[in-house]
Amino acid sequence: GYTRGQLGLAISAIAIAYGLSKFLMGLVSDRSNPRYFLPFGLVISALVMFVFGFAPWATSSVTIMFILLFINGWAQGMGWPPSGRTMVHWWSQKERGGVVSVWNVAHNVGGGLIGPLFLLGLGWTNDWHAAFYVPAAVALFVALFAFVTMRDTPQSVGLPPVEDYKNDYPEGYDASHEEEFTAKEIFVKYVLRNKMLWYIALANVFVYLLRYGVLDWAPTYLKEAKHFDVDKTSWAYFFYEWAGIPGTLLCGWMSDKIFRGNRGLTGIVFMAMVTVATLVYWLNPPGNPTVDMIALVSIGFLIYGPVMLVGLQALELAPKKAAGTAAGFTGLFGYLGGSVAASALMGYTVDHFGWDGGFVLLVSACILAIAFLVPTLRHTRVASQSREEMA
Repeated sequence: GYTRGQLGLAISAIAIAYGLSKFLMGLVSDRSNPRYFLPFGLVISALVMFVFGFAPWATSSVTIMFILLFINGWAQGMGWPPSGRTMVHWWSQKERGGVVSVWNVAHNVGGGLIGPLFLLGLGWTNDWHAAFYVPAAVALFVALFAFVTMRDTPQSVGLPPVEDYKNDYPEGYDASHEEEFTAKEIFVKYVLRNKMLWYIALANVFVYLLRYGVLDWAPTYLKEAKHFDVDKTSWAYFFYEWAGIPGTLLCGWMSDKIFRGNRGLTGIVFMAMVTVATLVYWLNPPGNPTVDMIALVSIGFLIYGPVMLVGLQALELAPKKAAGTAAGFTGLFGYLGGSVAASALMGYTVDHFGWDGGFVLLVSACILAIAFLVPTLRHTRVASQSREEMA
């Protein structure tokens, strides 16, 4: 058996590798065909899970688990950049909010399917290792599906660029955006020197801090501070994740139809509502479980929209051929800054200042996320004005 600390260390390999891979493999994906790149990452991830399922040595030491989980995290980080690249090439700016929100609920659906897949495998094989190899088998099937159905760009199959086809040109668009850039051009010119991208990357740190600060600590908080039993806690956790699906879809639709592509303003509205829900979740006295459940589910419903919008804004703040790197850059900040802080910083704060201290941290994260989204509003307004003039 391993201590919680040892298991925590091994599992942290996934977040570290995933964050780094999202960015570094983003650079590679911008110069690769997503039809090969995405399935390749999925196959590697599946193979690692098969090793966990069938090789006893895989769990024989913390070091081996860390290495295998690091490889798995790295392979999973190869998913978002080629997906982002595909979406900016095949859908125009006006329809991207809806498309990216549908793509983004994959997080919630995938996470929610793990339990049923495990139970299915367990009933079929009577072996708990099914938790590893049944999802791995599904991943291989999905990799094959992606390989068969995906294509690189419209031009690669003889179609015009989507901007021409839909007559929907983003700000600063010109024909040179259809040419491939060098890795240095992508990184230095379109990512490192892109001030707006830095703002949303920093906003992402605080969005992720809240997302994981609430998600990871919900079972402990509800048990210790609100005296929930295990059954109630697990239902609250379940509803938090699944509430993200309609919330994300609504957010994507609103950003396209109501806020007319203004991702920053949509994000601010949703983060303001998250702040209110977090305050209720914190300040509601013990003994009102219905209010706690509603507050927690509201946070789940609202927080995944801004998570999706930051990724979408990153795709739209860089030319199409640099989209994977731009999306990976904000993801790097989210995972290495926000996700790690949610585990370490939140735990330390609660240990030393109690749950009140922890919630001061979470509410501060809401406010800082909004503060870093505000500078993007002017940029979006200028962009939409120039688009209207072009039209």
